[in-house]
Amino acid sequence: MSKSGESLAVTDPATDVPCCPPLATRRIPAATAAVLAPAFKALGDPVRLQLMSMIASAPGGEICVCDLTPAFELSGPTISHHLKTLREAGLVDAERRGSWVYYRPRPDLMRQLSILLALEAGTA
Repeated sequence: MSKSGESLAVTDPATDVPCCPPLATRRIPAATAAVLAPAFKALGDPVRLQLMSMIASAPGGEICVCDLTPAFELSGPTISHHLKTLREAGLVDAERRGSWVYYRPRPDLMRQLSILLALEAGTA
């Protein structure tokens, strides 16, 4: 395990610099892997991956849980559990408005996951 004192922040808010280079270019530090692993784990479930896709592609940048639930043959509490997992992993933010909750993606973390998985030209 690295003890170089690297920050566990996914990005530097002041500069929006990525946490780490793509996996294909060098080994990811253990501390960074520990921070990003919950997001990958959350996306490892087919229902959560579909929910994330619906949230990320929602017109206006957000979607009501009332529009998410009918898209699945699952109970409301089950969908709520999956949304809670996405929220706890840092992939989405939620805001209650009256009796409904609206979800929007957290593009900073999604961008970091994308950068980490990117393949540079000439690598395969």
